[in-house]
Amino acid sequence: MAKVSKRYKALSAKVEDRKYSLADACNLVRDLKSAKFDESVEIALNLNVDPRHADQMIRGAVVLPNGTGKTVRVAVFAKGVKMDEAKAAGADIVGNDDLADDIQAGKINFDVLIATPDCMGIVGKVGRILGPKGLMPNPKTGTVTMDVTKAVNDAKGGQVTYRVDKKGNMQAAIGKVSFSAEAIKENAEAFIGAINKAKPSTSKGRYITNAAISLTMSPSVILDNMELLEIR
Repeated sequence: MAKVSKRYKALSAKVEDRKYSLADACNLVRDLKSAKFDESVEIALNLNVDPRHADQMIRGAVVLPNGTGKTVRVAVFAKGVKMDEAKAAGADIVGNDDLADDIQAGKINFDVLIATPDCMGIVGKVGRILGPKGLMPNPKTGTVTMDVTKAVNDAKGGQVTYRVDKKGNMQAAIGKVSFSAEAIKENAEAFIGAINKAKPSTSKGRYITNAAISLTMSPSVILDNMELLEIR
């Protein structure tokens, strides 16, 4: 069994063994800061879905109203005028065959990759590299689109992607501990609302079975999942 540090024990003592309302949890989690860096606020959900069925594979993206607090580097695969649009929107890297060559050479200097549909053939050539890194563009997350301006703005403006794993779990960073409790709560509501809207009609019973919020270096604060089910 791993040894629990005095720091972690002290933080755990601040968290009661009960379910917290989202508002109370967002206030408490800010009091769990212990690292010297600006820790991420993370939310973890367990959903009553079976991802083995295609209609229960919950995947998508949502733009958080207060951003993520992270600087996001965006690359775009595009051609012609769409390259100019991507550059004007603030994309950090824009290209097609040359961008594929860079990726093939291990130069992956971006956090989000966007592609226009006519470039997916090029993207496919480096799919084996992008896939394991979670960087493969996908229409469900808005990263395969002709509207590159919106896609770049969303990525830069606080968009987070989500995908349920084979056990029904998903996790996402929804801000920084330096955010106000209200800003964290608003981001959490936007994220949870998107998950609720994505509920498949074939999912029976309680949809969100467990939920928690935490910092990068803190214990988890268990959320009242019944309250979360009402967020839209």
